[in-house]
Amino acid sequence: MVEMPETYYSATRILDIRWSRLNGDRRADVAVIGGGLAGLTAARELARGGKSVILLESVKIGYGASGRNGGFVSPGFAEGVAALVKRLGPDHARELLGLSRDGAQYVARTIEDLAMKGVEPVPGWLNLQRFDNERQARDKAEALAAFSGRPVEFWPTDKVRACLGTETYFQGIYDPDTFHMHPLNYALQLARGAESVGAELFEQSPVLDLRRTNGGLKLNCAAGSVSAGQVVVAGSAYLGRLYPKLSRAVLPVATHVMVSAPLNEVQARAIRFTGAITDTRRAGDYYRLLPDIGDGPRLLWGGRITTRRAEPRHLADLMKGDAVKIYPQFSDLAVDYAWSGLMGYAVHKMPIIKQMEPGIWACTAFGGHGLNTTAMGGVLVAEAIMSGDDRYRLFAPFKARWGGGMIGRIATQSAYWAMQLSDWWEEARSSAIR
Repeated sequence: MVEMPETYYSATRILDIRWSRLNGDRRADVAVIGGGLAGLTAARELARGGKSVILLESVKIGYGASGRNGGFVSPGFAEGVAALVKRLGPDHARELLGLSRDGAQYVARTIEDLAMKGVEPVPGWLNLQRFDNERQARDKAEALAAFSGRPVEFWPTDKVRACLGTETYFQGIYDPDTFHMHPLNYALQLARGAESVGAELFEQSPVLDLRRTNGGLKLNCAAGSVSAGQVVVAGSAYLGRLYPKLSRAVLPVATHVMVSAPLNEVQARAIRFTGAITDTRRAGDYYRLLPDIGDGPRLLWGGRITTRRAEPRHLADLMKGDAVKIYPQFSDLAVDYAWSGLMGYAVHKMPIIKQMEPGIWACTAFGGHGLNTTAMGGVLVAEAIMSGDDRYRLFAPFKARWGGGMIGRIATQSAYWAMQLSDWWEEARSSAIR
């Protein structure tokens, strides 16, 4: 039996539940494949709407990226606003950004509605430039605020450095609408919330076969099956060959995270900002101070993107090295946890939310978007099934295109290296100008 990997999140989870395996033949209005945040949200909303729902998770609820990520909940997508406007036009792009904001609000509201414990949402997000260009940062903040209606703020260099003990960063954009949280505690309590309204959840129940029958759709597992009128496929990068039309479009991309031991006094003074922190590099770092749960604050640091599934050797030292490059104060930092996780990306850098064929719904490719889009996708698909709500069609331009298989993974890795080179050149050029 595969267990939850050892991470800071698994060590501090509030619930340690073992849901049963599927055994025997069952029927439901809707079957959901995947026990991550998108699948759990869809299951909860469908059950709240009166549908009978069975969710099938191949390993453990929250096992994949949903339980291992950086914990950022921020409006927006991996694809930038300017690129969306250029491709879709301003009105369409604005509607998509509104949906992403709805997703963030859904997460915040669900934390309150279910009185979740141990999730500990902390507001604020600071996105920082590693080169000195005040006009560019100010113009970007003003344009984003005007276009999206979000209360983002421009921060000059002196304000940034008043709360961050490093000379690596210059200007920044502050977003009060973003927050960070404990994603695994959220996922487990969301699962309980879905159960409380009638959804049935099964773990260690990988779907081996999905086929159409005279009565609808049938999902076969090792020790049972589920017959359903509708199926939501939310398996992200873990689908394998189950549904090739979708799995071939989702590239498995790994990222890495470390969590420090409790910070000492010198280390704690390095970061005096409690919100989420990222930088504007195309291949940037993301990090945050974790809420003090009794033993002092800790640092969570994430970054690096690779299409290699194997976890790097000496991962803790690798991630600590990235942090020390920015904050020399962390040279003697002790690392308690380091882990990797697979995310599902599409080549167009947007989620795939669509009806693939009658009765089969895609709700996937949320890697790199923040947790808001998993909630958004689950809600959109659930409402489409229940009432015919067609807002999911706003994602129609982002098709389930073939990701290129092994060639696609090589191209993705090459693109990441190219982004790193572009970041280095932009920063070097800025330093030379100064």
